Amino acid sequence: MIDFSHYDITNRVPGVYAEVDPSGANTGSAILRALIIGQGETGKVSAAQAGVPVIYSGQADAEALYGARSPLAMMTKVYRLADPFGELWHLPLADAAGGAAATGTLALTGTAAEAGTLGVYIGGVRVPVQVGPGDTAAVVATNLAAACSAAILPATAAATDGSVTFTATGKGAWGNEIPIAVNFGGILAGETMPTGLTATVTAMAGGTGVPALAAALANLGETTFDFIICPYTDTTSLDALKTFLDDVSGRWSWQQMLYGGFFTAFRGTLGERITYGKARNDPHGSSIGFQGSPSPAWLWAASYGGVCAASLRVDPALPLQNIALPGIIAPPIAERDDPSERNSLLYAGNSTYKVGADGTVYLDRAVTFYQKNAAGVADNAYLDVETPYTLQYLIRDLRTHLATVYERKKLVADGTTIEGGSNMVTSQTVLASAIARYRTYCEVLGLAQNFEAFRIGARAENAGKGVVKLLAPFDVANQLRVIAIKVNFLKS
Repeated sequence: MIDFSHYDITNRVPGVYAEVDPSGANTGSAILRALIIGQGETGKVSAAQAGVPVIYSGQADAEALYGARSPLAMMTKVYRLADPFGELWHLPLADAAGGAAATGTLALTGTAAEAGTLGVYIGGVRVPVQVGPGDTAAVVATNLAAACSAAILPATAAATDGSVTFTATGKGAWGNEIPIAVNFGGILAGETMPTGLTATVTAMAGGTGVPALAAALANLGETTFDFIICPYTDTTSLDALKTFLDDVSGRWSWQQMLYGGFFTAFRGTLGERITYGKARNDPHGSSIGFQGSPSPAWLWAASYGGVCAASLRVDPALPLQNIALPGIIAPPIAERDDPSERNSLLYAGNSTYKVGADGTVYLDRAVTFYQKNAAGVADNAYLDVETPYTLQYLIRDLRTHLATVYERKKLVADGTTIEGGSNMVTSQTVLASAIARYRTYCEVLGLAQNFEAFRIGARAENAGKGVVKLLAPFDVANQLRVIAIKVNFLKS
């Protein structure tokens, strides 16, 4: 018997009638959205705007809303270099109550005996200042402050008696992560310190306060955000994101099934980064570590999250490696991580980078914070960022497929003989659909592997009262990381 969902079989009016069943034609996929969390310039984000997600509508609008010198606007600009196409949202935050703005200084002394170019880097932005013979420290400082005021920097500049004081454009700990560097590019960049002048940098410090994330994250509702870029690395902020995304009651739980993950970055020595990474244990969070770069950590986070989003959106199983991180200035050679150090970092929940011969920074490998299971035993199940995103794709797709095919069906006991076209199904019918879909994941999409093992291991049972329990033993695709060659040679 052929069953219909809508056509009324009691109809006696002559004609040819067609009912359309789209269950076999649904090839739609979820929109993978990115979300950048960040603060605006002090006073730019009102109480009504704070913690309310808003879709990105262009860099000019972002700068108008949050201030061009805000970390949120600057992160957005770098993110868009890495992911120019994906749907992007902002979660703007106001300064934390009682916070303070970070400050730093560049003190100049002496008088230039020759011409030269002073290359000052503020938050990763190069500000060149021309110096002429006879220019005093006060003159150079005044010119530098003027040049900084004309540039888009995350700090304001004011000159006094040969010193330039930089003040973050907003209150908060993020301002401490605004590096000040002099002549970082060196001779190759045409930067020289004229004879007779000296410069002393006092790093940015004194920034306090981090906006609370929990309430802002709650405002995201049921909208999916797959790639969350976070500028903060304090324990409270990372714990809020961990809870927001967790498998028990968060976005990865069976109740929500919204999924997603977050990306951040951490500056520190090798030891500090290892300590930082080992203190975390989260399969849905990832951080890239570095030291010595004049680019702020929150710009590293934006670039890192952007390249991951762009790649994972196309193919979640494709290795996140050897991808350029746009908008990032490489650390000096002496402070770059060698292979041994990168290996140590990868065992301590830190993603790693490497630098090309031309100074381009590349993503080396992306790993999550996850390192141990609930028993405290080392566990690499969620080591790679690609793993949860591949699972996310497979779960969403299988759910969509089964929900579409079996949108309105009658569940009957296993073993029931069902004629073609009937609206009756058994648990084994559902199982057969899942197995067929898994073949597509293996043979067409390359997101899973070992089809035969899945076919044998998959189970379905009619649990009664209209419930089908389905066991789906996914075996996600691996990423090609290493080719190890043993060379045997003869000499005759």
